[in-house]
Amino acid sequence: GHTNMAATVAKCAVRLLQYENEMFLDALHEDGLTITAKGLGADRVLLNYLQIYCDPSNLVIVINTTQQEEEYLIEELSMAGVSPLPRSITNEYSITDRKVLYLSGGVLFVTSRILVVDMLTDRIPVDLITGVLVYRAHRIIESCQEAFILRLYRQKNKQGFIKAFSDVPTAFHSGMCQVERVMKNLFVRKLYLWPRFHASVQDFLTQHKPEVVELHLHMTSAMTAVQTAILDIMQACVRELRRFNPSLDAEDLTVENAISVTFDQVVRQQLDPVWHQLSGKTRQLVADLKVLRTLLLYLTQYDCVTFYNLLQSLRGTEKSFGKNCGWLFLDAANSMFVHARARVYSQASGVTKGDGKGTSAQTMTPDLRLEENPKWKALWDVLQEIREENAEQGRQGSVLIAAYDDRTCSQIKEYLCDGGRALLTRLYNKTLGTDRVVPQAEGAQGKGKVAGKRRKMEKAAEDQITLTQLVKGQGDSCQTDGGPAFGADEPQPVSSLNAYYGVLPSPATIIHPLHGNSDPYSLTRTLREFQPSYVILYDPEMEFVRQLEVYKAGRPGQPLRVYFLIFTTSTEEQRYLTSLRKEKDAFEHLIKEKAALVLPEEPDVTRDMTPATEVSTRRAGGQESQDELQPKVIVDMREFRSELPSLIHRRGVDIEPVTLQVGDYVLTPDLCVERKSISDLIGSLNSGRLFNQAIAMTRSYKRPILLIEFDSNKPFSLQTKGVGHHEMSFQEVQAKLALLTLHFPGLRILWSRSPYATAELFQELKLNRPQPDAGQAAAIAMETDSILPSDKYNHLSHDMVLKLPGINSKNYRSLLDKTESLADLVTLGQDQLAAVLGNAANAKLLHEFLHSTFNPASEPAKSKTKR
Repeated sequence: GHTNMAATVAKCAVRLLQYENEMFLDALHEDGLTITAKGLGADRVLLNYLQIYCDPSNLVIVINTTQQEEEYLIEELSMAGVSPLPRSITNEYSITDRKVLYLSGGVLFVTSRILVVDMLTDRIPVDLITGVLVYRAHRIIESCQEAFILRLYRQKNKQGFIKAFSDVPTAFHSGMCQVERVMKNLFVRKLYLWPRFHASVQDFLTQHKPEVVELHLHMTSAMTAVQTAILDIMQACVRELRRFNPSLDAEDLTVENAISVTFDQVVRQQLDPVWHQLSGKTRQLVADLKVLRTLLLYLTQYDCVTFYNLLQSLRGTEKSFGKNCGWLFLDAANSMFVHARARVYSQASGVTKGDGKGTSAQTMTPDLRLEENPKWKALWDVLQEIREENAEQGRQGSVLIAAYDDRTCSQIKEYLCDGGRALLTRLYNKTLGTDRVVPQAEGAQGKGKVAGKRRKMEKAAEDQITLTQLVKGQGDSCQTDGGPAFGADEPQPVSSLNAYYGVLPSPATIIHPLHGNSDPYSLTRTLREFQPSYVILYDPEMEFVRQLEVYKAGRPGQPLRVYFLIFTTSTEEQRYLTSLRKEKDAFEHLIKEKAALVLPEEPDVTRDMTPATEVSTRRAGGQESQDELQPKVIVDMREFRSELPSLIHRRGVDIEPVTLQVGDYVLTPDLCVERKSISDLIGSLNSGRLFNQAIAMTRSYKRPILLIEFDSNKPFSLQTKGVGHHEMSFQEVQAKLALLTLHFPGLRILWSRSPYATAELFQELKLNRPQPDAGQAAAIAMETDSILPSDKYNHLSHDMVLKLPGINSKNYRSLLDKTESLADLVTLGQDQLAAVLGNAANAKLLHEFLHSTFNPASEPAKSKTKR
């Protein structure tokens, strides 16, 4: 049926570019994992798949998407006029609704937890599924829900397709044979790699290159000095870190890596398992490196005032900041503070000489230098150039300015409206100058003068006047964030909530942040809705550069010019180059791995990982006769957030999801487990919830178990040095656990280092024991007064009797059997009690307790009258 496929491809949702089409067709013919470079249009390929399968005769499930991705994909498809549109299935749908939806076909986005439960309870016809599309495939590790879904799917359905997509090649780079492992979990045998240097991509994008103007700016001398100082300090910190922790991977610990954002994750990944054994010094170094990186970012990103303010606040607040590592005493640290200050204040001692009048107020205003960020000036020049070009060609080429984050965008906007000096003065007054406010440099009233002052440009004077008039004509509309500046009735040019517009009346300009957007697709949407002819990259960002290439290739014949502002020999440039290099390395690594991939012919859905002991293992398959031998565990619905059910299933144990009121896992009719992670444990010890759970479990099951499960990446010890829990000290946890065991002598506590260990423990506990019954387990309720068949005594009297002197766990049953009630018990004499309890000494204790008077003072008198 490839002919009708080809026909479908012809009327596509998104017109695919040449190489995207190849990408699409590759994976169409044979299931596989497609890994693309960032920004090369993996979304668009996925869209086309969705479009083909949006048809009631198919049932295609999409897993591992976020809500925003779903909204974006559905919106794109509806714009292309596709019907029926995909649906997102969340917990808002009832079970019956879901059953109907599954049978009505089409494309469905389903949250993993719901899908797992529906597959286990056969609410979804697994054998009828046409296929599964997996998004963000680099996240699929064997213990996660998605891998569990695919395993359940492949067990019952060998025909359907599985296609997986990922645009994070670097994620496959860490760890051993990562790709092979992911592909095994995905049950796919083909790997499709689409790096930026792939021949088809390269050829195609070269034909449609946008015009690029790279502006290499130089940082001011003070900025360079500060940067050098920070890098020196980082070097020192990294060196120390290596010296203290020789076990760390030396090639990860370099200053080049330390300036990239992922550095924290890399270091934490290596240090987490031993975090509790690290010296305070090492932890401090890791924290300091993070702070220094933030400083570097602020240096190139924002203005001198913001930077100096951050530096001051660090110096003030953190008594420990750098003290114990000793780098605050390096010359570099001193130079950092000196130069950062010099960017804000002039060299003159920070106080201007009074003009003879001697009024203290005037002598106090500091002489501000307020050095501007060189990028501002460059940005202004670029806008100027675009405006002139538009005027020459008589058209309105719109401009999109993409900057790092929201703060940068609002600064750019303010700069373009009010001028640099005014912006810096306002910031200064707000932060550093709280005690000595500097008058706004003829602020909003005299914008003309400001503009003249701040641009000692070689541009002609009349140019400046027109510009200022333009800005002036706009009034103060600049201050309103993102509000349209051209009359309230005009529509907003773009749907994105993060964009700033109405900055300059001509050309139409939008400023949009690259990071920290509420919706990750807002930039993509803005590009499509606004269709700029000029894009100014205020900050370099690999993914967005690629998006622009794709955007340009998608509109052949339309001009696009990209201005690329970057500081030469700065950490900003280095960060950009490192990100490019890392991706290239990751792809080269993947290409090597692809050559050596070893994957099974048949999808390996067999589950029995070597069981703990040599029981007759049974392959998943159709031997019905052995069904009674097939072990099963009853699992509470809420537990599907954790990895454990997946791992238990993996070990060849069937799972039955039920809503349980008591316990999380029921292994045998009398064995019930409550699973707690460390944070849960502390929380529920604190709130007393654990006590109630323990009561309920001991009442309903003969062998209640409390399972305390650790995270496999964290240290397997409650007592971690220096890292206490904020709610409770280690001693308290210990004391409360001890109380728990005293109260419930029957409660067993299992310690497990990881979910893997737990799954194995469960399997051993189940050996040669009867299987649990779901109906019975679900019927057990939390109430304290319910009397179960297993328990023939009234709980309250039972607890009361056990507390009486002379009664112990050995004799209380005969007492409860031979007496009606507490009132009945009190009437018995000492001899009768001895007969019931079978021990004269115990009987004496109990009788004396029951018959002793409340007021000991009057005892002798009373006893005489009695006798």
